[in-house]
Amino acid sequence: MLLLKILFWACLFIVFYTYLGYGMLLYAIIRLKRLLRGNPQLPEMPSDEQLPTMTLMICAYNEQDVVEEKMQNTRTLDYPKDKFRVMWVTDGSTDQTNALLKAYPEVDIVFSPERRGKTAALKHGLHEITTDLVAFTDANTMINSQALREIARRFEDKTVGCVSGEKRVAARNGEMAAEGEGLYWRYESTLKKWDSELYSAMGAAGELYAVRPALCGEVPDNALLDDFMMSMMIVDEGHRIAYTPDAYALEYGSANIFEESKRKRRIAAGGLQSIWWLRRMLNPLRQPLVAFQYISHRVLRWSLTPVAMLILLLVNILMVLMGAGTLYTVMLALQLLFYLAALMGWMLSRQGHKNKLLYTAYYFIFMNINVFRGMAYLRSHSNSGTWEKAKRS
Repeated sequence: MLLLKILFWACLFIVFYTYLGYGMLLYAIIRLKRLLRGNPQLPEMPSDEQLPTMTLMICAYNEQDVVEEKMQNTRTLDYPKDKFRVMWVTDGSTDQTNALLKAYPEVDIVFSPERRGKTAALKHGLHEITTDLVAFTDANTMINSQALREIARRFEDKTVGCVSGEKRVAARNGEMAAEGEGLYWRYESTLKKWDSELYSAMGAAGELYAVRPALCGEVPDNALLDDFMMSMMIVDEGHRIAYTPDAYALEYGSANIFEESKRKRRIAAGGLQSIWWLRRMLNPLRQPLVAFQYISHRVLRWSLTPVAMLILLLVNILMVLMGAGTLYTVMLALQLLFYLAALMGWMLSRQGHKNKLLYTAYYFIFMNINVFRGMAYLRSHSNSGTWEKAKRS
């Protein structure tokens, strides 16, 4: 019984720490840091003459449906035209993407006839970069007009090697999958902001981020999370990822929960892949603060915590059957109540009804289930960086 109790409380601690405890601890550390050192000060916004040259790179595969909207958005960006390039890297596109892009004289088209995946396309494009900075964004995301200026501003801090913008998720027609994704990203954005203030954000979102090209490492072509790998390799070399919510990318959430599952299991698979490739970052003797943030924010939720959730439930059931006491009966009742709420959230969403509280419980379980599905996905996609795109609402 003693071993079961130890296992129960260890699993409970892991789950609590991963999803709530780390955020609470991070907030406390940030508040203490502000008391001792004052509030962080942003670098001054560079003048037009001081702004670095920048390329906006868009890696695309068969994106003919969004070319016009994306280019209209790109033309609204407030950045000196003589310091700004737009590059589309089309990876094996077989539709009208390249033909449509030829109507825009400001676009540099880098085309590869063979589809090798986003990472290979990104690396292909990087070989053509001649500017001081390169910003990456997706074809189906729209960025705010001041985004590139805000990104350039963060690079005034010479310790910064990468700047991550904020991903914002819009729901069309009240789609529940999009609402769940949006809620998750609001929480994620808060953690990224605090991570960045403590030392460094733990990874950049591919919807909008920028790097100093000279710092880009050799990301493997079969990387499933090219944005995470590239940004974390920069951190591994001793540079910081600055996070700015003032530069944001807006996209619609997944069309439905099935499409969202495609994304989640690919992300989970890419997370597991990245943990192995970046395993030396787990060593607290190399960069103690980075190891603390990386393990707390990324590694646990992509590996140990979903397993701990499953063990927690099974061990709790066994302990109650063995008569462990009232406390464990209450804990089991709370767990079952949570899973019941998730089940009800799933059932209501299938019928098109909305209940944010129940759906939040369902989305939480849904994310963790997809970590297990990601393990299977990784086995079948470990040698390829291509994937099927999730449809957006």
